[in-house]
Amino acid sequence: MAVQQSQLLPAPFLTDVTKQYAKDIGALTAAPLATSQFAPKVAPQDQAQLDAYTRATTQGQGIGAYQPYITQAAAYTGPSAYTDFMSPYQEDVIKTTMDAYDTQAKKGLLGIADMATRTGNLGGGREGVMRSEYQTQSDLNRALLQSGLLQQGFGQAQQAAQQAYMNQMQMAGAVPQLQQGDVASLGSAGATQQAQQQAILDAQRETERLEAYEPYERLGYLGSGLGSMLAGYPGQFQSSVTPNPTPLQTALGIASVGSGVLGNLAKYKEYS
Repeated sequence: MAVQQSQLLPAPFLTDVTKQYAKDIGALTAAPLATSQFAPKVAPQDQAQLDAYTRATTQGQGIGAYQPYITQAAAYTGPSAYTDFMSPYQEDVIKTTMDAYDTQAKKGLLGIADMATRTGNLGGGREGVMRSEYQTQSDLNRALLQSGLLQQGFGQAQQAAQQAYMNQMQMAGAVPQLQQGDVASLGSAGATQQAQQQAILDAQRETERLEAYEPYERLGYLGSGLGSMLAGYPGQFQSSVTPNPTPLQTALGIASVGSGVLGNLAKYKEYS
């Protein structure tokens, strides 16, 4: 007896494309993907960043840039700090002033002699007392004048030394700040350039990645479309195949027919 088989097959127009898809994806995935060509890369430091690092870490430029000013400021302290600031003309000024004073003092003595002459006391005891008193007071005034001039010069020199000390200390604080400003500016400019270079490297890597994965994505889109199409066209046609019966099937079929005939005959005899 013939046996009929039914087989659900995809739509005919999907058969070729499905076979081609399986062939393409097999060939594409046969070898591993060379991912090293789009591995992440880090942009090197820009020259400005290197310069900033050098300035920040070099002794005397960034680190310890204030030290020379501290050292110099220390020289402007102590009891002898004023000596470097004494006016080189001070001695001449004092000498000139004192010479003028001595000239005036001599005139005073001459005045006493003139008075003694007019009063008839020239060479007398009274003139001697007047000369002694005058000279004592004159010497005292001379000493006061000279000490005042020396004190004035000392005060000016000391004030100049103090100002120099303050200037050096201000420089000691300002120089590191200026250095830091330079380092920050160089670092910022260098970071901008490094970021630009990094963006270029990232764009190149992304381009290479897209190129490498493009076949996979293309086949992925195709596979997704095929899946949707296969799901939308289930069992579009039916193939019925009637295979030739085997000898055993033929024998079993004959036996079955014979048994049926014999059974019918037996029933017939019972009723006859």
